Amino acid sequence: MDVKLSDPRKIFGAAVLEAARHNPDIVVLSADSGGSSGHGDFKKQFPDRYYEFGIMEQGVVGIASGLATTGKIPVFCAIAPFVTSRPFEMFRNDLGYMKQNVKIVGRNSGISYSDLGATHHSLEDFALTRMIPGVTVLAPQDPGEITSAVYAILEHKGPVYMRIGNDPIPDLFEQSPLEIGKGRILREGSDVTVISTGTLTGAAIEAAGFLEARGVSARLVGMPTVYPIDRDLVLESARSTGLVVTVEEHYVIGGLGTIVQEVLSEELPTKVRKLGLPHVYATSGPYRELLAHYGLDAPGLAASVEDFVNKAR
Repeated sequence: MDVKLSDPRKIFGAAVLEAARHNPDIVVLSADSGGSSGHGDFKKQFPDRYYEFGIMEQGVVGIASGLATTGKIPVFCAIAPFVTSRPFEMFRNDLGYMKQNVKIVGRNSGISYSDLGATHHSLEDFALTRMIPGVTVLAPQDPGEITSAVYAILEHKGPVYMRIGNDPIPDLFEQSPLEIGKGRILREGSDVTVISTGTLTGAAIEAAGFLEARGVSARLVGMPTVYPIDRDLVLESARSTGLVVTVEEHYVIGGLGTIVQEVLSEELPTKVRKLGLPHVYATSGPYRELLAHYGLDAPGLAASVEDFVNKAR
């Protein structure tokens, strides 16, 4: 059976456009990448609410902050490292310190801009943005959740960072409203909890099937909000299975895995294995091949989880 795949950038752009039809305060800012971010139709339908600035991401963040002071809800989407690493000072001071109601979206996140190499990879964005006080960090997991996340962040008051990928992705579950700060149990299991975020959740679901065939029962938790994390669900799952594995397209330090460890170390010391990218500049190549190279495809995830469980038994 053919599986429908959707471009996350187009899904994102369509959701912003639909929300903007009902809220005239929503404006879109572009740093020479609005079309690639899915905002082509927005520009056509709302030309007076679409602002093009060219390649000056630092300036765009500052302008977004200014627009927010007038009651506008600015949405700024561009390549993930160029909206987090490049304008970090402006993100920290103009948005975080000023508590501005601005939505920053990093597209082509993780290693999904695979062929352009380390300069275009974004493997530290969770760590950077969650260190800014008051910033909410999201990584929706499938097309429906991207749509729901857009609506949720536009309703949320305060600065938000959300990342989306580049590779077409399948529908994983029925669309429902997204509650910021809450995860969802995607599969019950008793041997180990696998907590995933972003589009790698699809591979984690497939890996759970492989594990079941090998006699490993995995509880799978989808975590679209990276920060603030769903502490209650993390603790409940750790109590239930005794072992936790985290899965993310991010460095193994600083992101989802580190946040989960922080929660557990404070309240319920638990063995955790973090699956992500090693803390090096990632290589380049075809996206799917890179995921396999770093053990982040379904077979690689299943092998790592099985090894972790067997060593803990």
